[in-house]
Amino acid sequence: MSTMKSVRTGGVGTIDVVDTERPVPGPRDALIRVRACGICGTDVTFLHMGGMPARAHLGGDMVPVPLGHEPAGEIVEVGAEVEGLKAGDRVVVNPQDAPTGIIGCGGVHGGMSEYLLIENAEVGKSVAVFPDTVPFAVASLNEPMAVARHCVNRSGAKPGDKVVVFGAGPIGLGAAIWLKLRGVEHVVVADVIPSRLEKALAVGADAVINSAEEDVAARLTALHGQSANALGQPRPGTDIFIDAAGVPVVFNTVVGSAKWGAKLVMVAVQKKGSEIDLGGMLRSELTLIASQGYPTEIFEVTPELVEHQERFAKLISHRVPFAEAERAFRLALTPGAAEKIVVTLGDED
Repeated sequence: MSTMKSVRTGGVGTIDVVDTERPVPGPRDALIRVRACGICGTDVTFLHMGGMPARAHLGGDMVPVPLGHEPAGEIVEVGAEVEGLKAGDRVVVNPQDAPTGIIGCGGVHGGMSEYLLIENAEVGKSVAVFPDTVPFAVASLNEPMAVARHCVNRSGAKPGDKVVVFGAGPIGLGAAIWLKLRGVEHVVVADVIPSRLEKALAVGADAVINSAEEDVAARLTALHGQSANALGQPRPGTDIFIDAAGVPVVFNTVVGSAKWGAKLVMVAVQKKGSEIDLGGMLRSELTLIASQGYPTEIFEVTPELVEHQERFAKLISHRVPFAEAERAFRLALTPGAAEKIVVTLGDED
């Protein structure tokens, strides 16, 4: 029996790097040698929980979760019935297509492993091929950038719109990149960490706001002009607000700043519920749009990720070897210590 190393949740706030059986592909499967895998906020959530309930609806005991849903790698073996794929192809993965559960999010398999089984491998459905001109670490951004792309698609942003993105993590910065590639006239990014605001400008944001130090509404008015809500009260001329932060103060700030007919797109997982000022929403006829995952975007983004790889590469703050996976997850658990961590396996080509 061949074995491989794989990362899963340990106790609360810890991981275990375990030896497990290396998967053997069936006739319709493919086996990938993972070369890079990003760490996501969802992974951190599983770490805080110490796993996930065995039967969530019954409140069962916590069980370990194989981690990693942002893998990129190269195919080492394909089943006899697989079409359009061959050994040596570089691929990114759709973690939601696995029949045994979402890869790295409660499914049988996790992408933070030396090898990953792709069940029912199909180009354009479970995997997409990318060229060898793209580093594996950059290719591993495909999944989170699909989340960001769906958010922008949901916003319906047009070139003439003025947009603000709250939260300069990978999803917020990814949204800013997609907005600018979409031709949106003016994109502002707001955050409380200066280094993240510098990164926002580096990837193409037109302006930034340090929301810990500045009056957000006043700054948006200076940048986007003055408009009004349905009662004629002065409001910034911002058309679209994107919440990629997931904290109550953002929601409250948007409701207090929204002009008549503005939109709020919520892509962040809300870390704590907040009381919603329904009257404030009414006074601006604010449209709340929820954005979850990537129903169609998982491989829609791949060609543009390839084309604009240098821009997206700026999102990665840390590349950590697989041998130091524990350090990588400690960084991820430390607020403000890192923006985007990618764990690498093998050479960085």
